[in-house]
Amino acid sequence: MKQKYDRSQALKLIFNILLVVIGNTLYALGVTLFILPNSLITGGTTGIALVFNHLFSTPITAFVSVFNIVTFILGAVVLGKKFALTTLISTFYYPVALGVCQSLFAGFKPVEDKLLATVYAGIMIGVSIGIVIRAGASTGGMDIPPLVLNKLFGIPVSGSMYVFDFIILISQMIFADRDSVLYGILLVMIYTLVIDKVLLSGQSKTQVKIISEKYKEINEKIILELDRGSTLINSHTGYRNTETSMVLTVISNRELNRLNRIVTDIDPNAFMVVSRVNEVKGRGFTIRKEYI
Repeated sequence: MKQKYDRSQALKLIFNILLVVIGNTLYALGVTLFILPNSLITGGTTGIALVFNHLFSTPITAFVSVFNIVTFILGAVVLGKKFALTTLISTFYYPVALGVCQSLFAGFKPVEDKLLATVYAGIMIGVSIGIVIRAGASTGGMDIPPLVLNKLFGIPVSGSMYVFDFIILISQMIFADRDSVLYGILLVMIYTLVIDKVLLSGQSKTQVKIISEKYKEINEKIILELDRGSTLINSHTGYRNTETSMVLTVISNRELNRLNRIVTDIDPNAFMVVSRVNEVKGRGFTIRKEYI
């Protein structure tokens, strides 16, 4: 049993490492194919690298490498060894991937329109960061200071991240025109939205509350036909002032129509409240079912 558990943990670790590599490769591709050829500005480590590249002609790959190492050490000291291990791959792999992509796609400009390039860059960067975060890691660089501030002073991560990105975008006004700054703001907004979508994809479920006099039959059908768990909650009706039970269940989004038919067939007058939940943990979802 222990060997099976250890093997499962090892496979999960390998899978997460693969996700981190894929995520950072997509990030490097997004920067190389859309941001650099179209002279777009962006936040994060790449945005700071663009400022230093313009002011001091510092190679972008070299700056990203040094900056990532410095922030990695800061994060390791403040946030601990576990954080350091999950971020180690991103810290050293991303600069290498960026350098390789720049060599492979030198002079290649797949999109001429700046707005289209901004959209594609935002989607690719958002997907890449979302993949890395879902693997339990960090992309390193400017992702680390907000985490440090949160640990030391309790400042919300999202708030400080927006502030840092805004400052980085404004600092690029010394060499970028007003339209470029607006494109940069749009880029940050797009990849922020995409990150949220990636993090929530595949995890959202549907919660259904059913109030009916035939709650016992409905509950039995949910367990036997849908193979879903349920909870009976004592409730008190407001109009007739009667005691009854409400059926609470969580199902996949695809099962909603089937549940609706089951409830309607048993009691056409049943009252149903349907709501979307972002994440569900527990037996039948994140833990394997055990039949009794």
